[in-house]
Amino acid sequence: MSAFFGGKRCHYVTDNGPEYQLVPAPHSVEGRRARLEREHPALSHAVGLLSLCVLVAALGILVPQIAEQLSKSEGIAQHTGTFTSPIDLPKWGNIALGFATVAAGTERALRLRYSWLLDGGAG
Repeated sequence: MSAFFGGKRCHYVTDNGPEYQLVPAPHSVEGRRARLEREHPALSHAVGLLSLCVLVAALGILVPQIAEQLSKSEGIAQHTGTFTSPIDLPKWGNIALGFATVAAGTERALRLRYSWLLDGGAG
């Protein structure tokens, strides 16, 4: 597995000026993800859609939980009151959601594509 992943693209620029987009090495994780997309586009699309759904669901669950924790602070609570999240996952649920989010984020990084909505913080 490579130490660097998630680059949007990489170009080689010659001394004379022509620019060539580089492709990932076939046996790297990025290359394997690209091969999946090339050889099984429907499966690749399904995996991408699943990762999108996981990230959106994690965001919808995480934001209220963070808001609840922040509103418990005395400084914030005295000005805004406290907030109780409508979602209360058990510890194992939050851990599982964390692992699913890491997997979905890694899949997004390996696709070598950029989405302003999902990858806005990446670059």
